[in-house]
Amino acid sequence: MKLFPFLKGKSNKAVYKCPCCGKLYDELPLCFGAEFPEYYFSIPTGERNERIEMKESLCVVDETHFFHRGRITIPITDFSEDLIFNVWASISEENFNRRMNLWNDPKRVEEKPYFGWLQTYVPTYGETLDIRSIAVEREAGLIPEIKIIEEGHALKIDQENGIIYKKALKIISQILSSLHKKN
Repeated sequence: MKLFPFLKGKSNKAVYKCPCCGKLYDELPLCFGAEFPEYYFSIPTGERNERIEMKESLCVVDETHFFHRGRITIPITDFSEDLIFNVWASISEENFNRRMNLWNDPKRVEEKPYFGWLQTYVPTYGETLDIRSIAVEREAGLIPEIKIIEEGHALKIDQENGIIYKKALKIISQILSSLHKKN
């Protein structure tokens, strides 16, 4: 498979050409994400309004299942930017309430990481649903960094060690190809 690196556009600015459809992007797409935690889809469509409460990066299902959005960062070792996946993870009710209370508190970065189970399929990384993770708080108003702690999982390995640009391009190509086939 040929991977298309940045090309020069009309304005001499770098653009990215999708290898599956030829669409040009003003910049390399490096951020992908899920709109809802996977558990959301287990609730019948007609019952979601009454059983699910969504607010920006927080989700509660049946007042017993708590989720928060975070980001997985995979460093690209030979490039100036990182690959980002916005994901959802489960969280205990106690930690959920604590996060809500500390959302605007600058001292929240001092919090111990919160344990959770990943609730998002991360493309190209195999089975990622329900793998162990922790959420590390960032500055007030920002979603936490999700660190994968599932031993031996490819996502944990890439998050810790980083990936090369060529692998990032391959991942991006596979994601875009999958998304374009759905549309």
